[in-house]
Amino acid sequence: MPQPKRTPGGDAVTDLVLDLFRLNNQLLSAGDRLVAPLGLTSARWQILGAIVSADYPQPVAWLARNLGAHRQNVQRIINDLAKEGLVGFEANPHHRKAQLVVLTKKGKQTFDEAMRVQAPWSNSLAEGLAVKDIETAHRVMLALRQNLNAKDDADESD
Repeated sequence: MPQPKRTPGGDAVTDLVLDLFRLNNQLLSAGDRLVAPLGLTSARWQILGAIVSADYPQPVAWLARNLGAHRQNVQRIINDLAKEGLVGFEANPHHRKAQLVVLTKKGKQTFDEAMRVQAPWSNSLAEGLAVKDIETAHRVMLALRQNLNAKDDADESD
C-alpha cells in the first residue's frame, strides 16, 4: 500500500511537531535544573501550577484533564507531593472518593519561590524575540491543541 502524501501544511506541521518534541525535552530538563534546589521537578512544579491556577480545589482527575496528562501519573505525583507536605486533601461534596487537592502553606511557599526563579529565566529566554512573534507562536500552538481535541472527540464518538 503506498504511503499517503502529506500536504504542504502537513509537512509544516510535522516539522513543527518534531521541533516541539525537542523543545519540550529541553524545557523539561531546564525546568528540572531550575527548581531542583527547591526539591521540585518540572512535573511537580507543573502540577503545583495547575492547582494554583484552578479557580477552586479540584480532584486529581480534573487536574489531569486540565494538564492533558494521564490521571494515574498525576495521582502518583500528587501522592509524592502530599508525602512532602506540599499538598493536602479536602472532602469533595460532590464525590465521596474523589478528594479535592489543595496546596498547603509549604506548597504555596515552594510554588512562589519557583515562580521567583522562573521570572528571570523566562525573561532571558524571551531576549531577542519579538513579543508579537511569541504571541503568534502561542496562537498556533493553541490552534493545534484545539484541532487535536476535536480529532480526539471525533474518534471517541466513532
